[in-house]
Amino acid sequence: MPIDIDIAHVARLARLDLTESELEAYRTQLGAILDHAARVQSFQGSPQSESAHPLGFVNAYRDDEVRPSLDRDEVLDQAPARENGYFVAPPALEGG
Repeated sequence: MPIDIDIAHVARLARLDLTESELEAYRTQLGAILDHAARVQSFQGSPQSESAHPLGFVNAYRDDEVRPSLDRDEVLDQAPARENGYFVAPPALEGG
C-alpha cells in the first residue's frame, strides 16, 4: 500500500534545501522504510513473553552509600562568576 508523501514539501517545512538527487534518495529510502513497516504490520500472531527480548534483563543496582562531596568554596573559586555562595549565569531568556 504505497503512501504518497511530498518529500519536497516536508523538506521545506524542515527548512532543508535539498537537491533533486537528495529528494529522490530520501523518497527511495522512505519508500523502503514504509514497505518494511507494512510487512511488519501484516505479521499474524500474538506476542509471546519469550519473544519480548532475546536476552534476559537483570537490573544491576548498587547500594546507596554516603560519600563526601566536593568542597563548596573550592568549586565556587573555579567559577567565572559567583555571588553570595552561588554560581552567576546569564539569564536564559532575555527581554521576557
